[in-house]
Amino acid sequence: MNVRIRFQPKGKPGQRSRWIIVVDSRQKRDTEDYLEKAGNYNPHTKEAKLDKKVIQKWIKNGAQPTLSVANLIKKHLGPLEDLKNNSKDSNP
Repeated sequence: MNVRIRFQPKGKPGQRSRWIIVVDSRQKRDTEDYLEKAGNYNPHTKEAKLDKKVIQKWIKNGAQPTLSVANLIKKHLGPLEDLKNNSKDSNP
């Protein structure tokens, strides 16, 4: 199964926000049959809430983020390589 991390639009037109979901790449964009929700993003306010543990788990298991989601992850969580390589968060 080819798994992707991608945006899913939610809300009324003109006020849409984006959910960040983990989904089989063969599913349609607006599917409700996703594997897991990994966060949300509001493009109007540039506010993002990402679940680092979920994203890290899926990237380690081979999920490929779309270009837009990859850029958002890099901006808020750091490089994707760091998420792949860290086995545990470096909390004291």
